[in-house]
Amino acid sequence: MATFAKPENALKRAEELINVGQKQDALQALHDLITSKRYRAWQKSIERIMFKYVELCVELRRGRFAKDGLIQYRIVCQQVNVTSLEEVIKHFMHLATEKAEQARNQAQALEEALDVDDLEADKRPEDLMLSYVSGEKGKDRSDRELVTPWFKFLWETYRTVLEILRNNSKLEALYAMTAHRAFQFCKTYKRPTEFRRLCEIIRNHLANLNKYRDQRDRPDLSAPESLQLYLDTRFEQLKIATELELWQEAFRSVEDVHGLMCIVKKTPKASLMVTYYAKLTEIFWVSSSHLYHAYAWFKLFSLQKSFNKNLSQKDLQLIASSVVLAALSVAPYDLMRGASHLELENEKERNLRMANLIGFNLEQKLDGREVLCRSALLSELVSKGVMTCVTQEVKDLYHLLEHEFLPLDLASRVQPLLAKISKLGGKLSSVSSVPEVQLSQYVPALEKLATLRLLQQVSQVYQTMKIESLSNVIPYFDFSVVEKISVDAVKHSFISMKIDHMKGVILFGNLGIESDRMRDHLTVFAESLNKARALIHPPAKKASKLGDMLSGLAETVDKEHKRLLARKSIIEKRKEEQERQLLEMEREEESKKLKLQKITEEAEQKRLASEYEQRKNQRILREIEERELEEAQALLLEAEKRSKKKGKKPIAEGEKVTKQTLMELALSEQLRERQEMEKKLQKLAKTMDHLERAKREKAAPLIEDAYQQRLVEEKELHEREQQQEIEISRQRHDGDLREKNRLARMLEQKIVFQERVMSRRQADHSRLRADREERISQIIQSRKQEREAKRKMLYYLRSEEERMKRAREEEEARKREEAERRRKEEAERRAKLDEMAEKQRQRERELEEKEKLRREAVLSRPTEMPTRPSEPLTGGRPLEPGSAAPAAAAAAAAAAAAPAPGKYVPKFRRTERPESTGPIPPPESDRWGSRVASHPDSSDRWGRNDDRPPQPSSDRWRRDDRDRGSSFGSGGGLRSSTWSSSRR
Repeated sequence: MATFAKPENALKRAEELINVGQKQDALQALHDLITSKRYRAWQKSIERIMFKYVELCVELRRGRFAKDGLIQYRIVCQQVNVTSLEEVIKHFMHLATEKAEQARNQAQALEEALDVDDLEADKRPEDLMLSYVSGEKGKDRSDRELVTPWFKFLWETYRTVLEILRNNSKLEALYAMTAHRAFQFCKTYKRPTEFRRLCEIIRNHLANLNKYRDQRDRPDLSAPESLQLYLDTRFEQLKIATELELWQEAFRSVEDVHGLMCIVKKTPKASLMVTYYAKLTEIFWVSSSHLYHAYAWFKLFSLQKSFNKNLSQKDLQLIASSVVLAALSVAPYDLMRGASHLELENEKERNLRMANLIGFNLEQKLDGREVLCRSALLSELVSKGVMTCVTQEVKDLYHLLEHEFLPLDLASRVQPLLAKISKLGGKLSSVSSVPEVQLSQYVPALEKLATLRLLQQVSQVYQTMKIESLSNVIPYFDFSVVEKISVDAVKHSFISMKIDHMKGVILFGNLGIESDRMRDHLTVFAESLNKARALIHPPAKKASKLGDMLSGLAETVDKEHKRLLARKSIIEKRKEEQERQLLEMEREEESKKLKLQKITEEAEQKRLASEYEQRKNQRILREIEERELEEAQALLLEAEKRSKKKGKKPIAEGEKVTKQTLMELALSEQLRERQEMEKKLQKLAKTMDHLERAKREKAAPLIEDAYQQRLVEEKELHEREQQQEIEISRQRHDGDLREKNRLARMLEQKIVFQERVMSRRQADHSRLRADREERISQIIQSRKQEREAKRKMLYYLRSEEERMKRAREEEEARKREEAERRRKEEAERRAKLDEMAEKQRQRERELEEKEKLRREAVLSRPTEMPTRPSEPLTGGRPLEPGSAAPAAAAAAAAAAAAPAPGKYVPKFRRTERPESTGPIPPPESDRWGSRVASHPDSSDRWGRNDDRPPQPSSDRWRRDDRDRGSSFGSGGGLRSSTWSSSRR
């Protein structure tokens, strides 16, 4: 073993050996340095040596060397610089993974290259024999030799790293990362054997961690960070086990997670629990444990509904439907009926164990079969409101299978529902742990349940039934399957029946007393009679006289109701607005509090981190000083011992003792001792050489004599064996001649037998050949006839197709001509109608022009309002003669300034009058006999007081003609009637 004064010298020596191609020697040199007890203090140079060391280990695939070096390096830097160990291990795994990927890329057939059951098993004897015997190696074998060793080394790398980091609290994250990468390795390359071993390794690490609690750097599982890392590792193990379909290992992983939860007495996050129950559903479904599968689905539904805020209605409906269908898929009878006491105890323990895994707390005094049962689960689903979230098909199916009594129609009504349910399912967008739900997986179990319910109901109605009738009632199963189902049901005392295949009938027995059997029938019969009576004689309704007493009550109530609704909507809007404002204020306050809390937490974390760093640095410095002091004292004691043996004093009295001085003194002393030892070894080697030379000189003549004697003995042995072989050959030859003479007598009989056999075979051959030729001629004739018939049929079909094509073309031409003729007739008819309409509009325009001219002539005449002497215009007092003229003049001016009667008069025009005039006259009526409204917007010029558009012109003028006949008989009559109407 070479020794180096400094670690850098060893690194240089290794690089020199690598440059000349001696990598193994370089690795050995670095290994000797790392495992030496001289270099127990961490230095930066040792870290560089470790990087080079792991590179050589990976390149030469020396897993054992790598493990020894990493263990020694862990001892060196565990208490000083753990980060350096982490970097070295990461570099080691990176190199191993990179080499494995390069080997994989070089291989052309990965599946054949990785087809090895066990990476830790040695080569088989058959493979070794084949590799030595065959001259040219096949492509598959070359790929195996290229890829498999690197994957084996990568697997050993993961095992080594996990073994090194198993009890290191400072590198828990690296341990978890390594486990995750090992899981991905097993998943990517389909390594079930290595995955089982990996799970067992991690399981043993946790067991040892709980067993030996007094270790120095043991991880603390009560810490949240450590617990989270261990839980993440176990959940990743569970996911990979289910993806590799290693269901037994997946169940053991579930038990590991549950055991870890029991150790720390804490419940993981809801997201992890969702993954836990999702994998439990898959495991229980594969193991055909439908009851536990349904309970796991129920727990998953409860978690999703409680904690998943982004859960959509569709996803919730699918999950709830899965829960109900899983519960219905459980067998409706007790599978442990009639079992022995030992089996019942085992089943009870199994139920307690499964219930603990699922999360239900069971007491030991309770019977497990009564707690975990189908009826309790269904009642709990109804009480917890799961049935309100499922689809309508699932509700109908549940009602049919659990509450309806339809002995003959149950299967026919269940079958379409199952067909619809089988199409339901799909991907869940808001549930990451359950990516897809397919309800079609429950259809076989539901069909079996429907068959059991039908048999149970039929057994209550019938005593005997034909097998054919029962087969017709159950459409989705053959009778053989129904028979198997009924055998299991009879075995577990669910129904009582016998099948008589000779008579073709089924005999049903009695399971209970008559009153129990007829109770449901009487109830159903009574309900049906009540419904029929209600349909035949409906109950009479009493007439209410409130409507007659209060005739206008309905309208008043309607108006009041509308008013209250409007008021209610206004109040609700105000409340919503107020609530929205309050919510916004609360959100703002909450955001402010969160920001302030976050700032405070960040400041506190920074302060704690700085204090932690300070304490850590102080502790490291103190440990370094203490270690240096201990090393100095140890060196001083060793120097004193050595000086006492030799009678020398290593240090003069009064001289200052330092660590550097002691180390230099120790190094010089070691160097001197080493030189003396080398001299002694050289002297001993020379002595040994002389002794060996003397022994060989004495032994040479003895060896030559023994060789000559052995040659003589071997020559005599060869001559004796040759003589024996000649004698045996002569005896064998004589025997063969005797056998030939004995068989020569049967030669003639052999020739006769051979000719007879050959003649018979020739006759058979000729007969078979003639039959074959005749059969071939018949086949040729039949094929000719078939071809002739086919040609005729094709000709007939072609001619018929052409005839039908010509008929279609003629029919299409006739239809086009008919459509063209109809289009022309329609155009002519429309032209005539347009011409008649134009003439009608022309006549209406002429009538409107004439009427307009006549009205203008009528309106242009001066209208004088007649006055009566007995009824003066102003306040009932007669006007004086002197004031009559001014009043007449003012009236004439107002008439000239005001618009003509019958036209719209604005309000300010109606109220405006000269100062010398008297009070405002009463409103005049227009020419149509209606009084002018006081508001300008209340009526138009024609006396209408609504906003309806005017009627068409022709009808309007006809109505005006009738009005003129009644109102405009004469001019005086018009004025007098208008005045009288205005006075009224």
